[in-house]
Amino acid sequence: MRYNLSEITDVIEDRRTIFPEQFSKRKVHREIIEKLLNVARWAPTHKLTQPWKFSVFREEGLNRLSEFQSQTYSQITPEDKFSERKFLKLKERPLKSSAVIFVTMSPDPDRRVPEIEEIASVAAAVQNMSLLATAYGLGFYWSSGGLTYRDELKEFLNLEESDKVMGTIYVGYPDIDWPRKTPRKPIEYFTHWEE
Repeated sequence: MRYNLSEITDVIEDRRTIFPEQFSKRKVHREIIEKLLNVARWAPTHKLTQPWKFSVFREEGLNRLSEFQSQTYSQITPEDKFSERKFLKLKERPLKSSAVIFVTMSPDPDRRVPEIEEIASVAAAVQNMSLLATAYGLGFYWSSGGLTYRDELKEFLNLEESDKVMGTIYVGYPDIDWPRKTPRKPIEYFTHWEE
């Protein structure tokens, strides 16, 4: 074997969602964030389109993001639908994180690859990031809520019209015990063999 298979399996099985509300005040260094981004680029990508883009907010950028999210939510939400809880979540989550990374899919300009394959590549890139984050003992939360699919966010991130925001990643050191493994169905439930 080229690698320690039990350690690789352990990292995959230990990966968990850890929310920003569960992060400590300890800061994740920029070099580690760069390593997360670096492993993203090794995800499978048909025709090497490499459709992923990332917008990273750290330090003072987190304050700008917090303000943008909460104020935009206030502006676009009708009074009868406004939720103080959601407003506070959009405002506070960036401030509880060491970094917030927006994940974007930028399709191949020549459209050589179906969009579903570009989306799958970006999701694989995020999985690479989440596995390395697990190996570092980092909290990692990939969210598709909030303003993810709003044009206001695309404008804030200076994205192209064809780009699609696929989610927000919150990164920080956990202030909790590592979550236990959640049950998963055995392979017999979702696998058909022809031999």
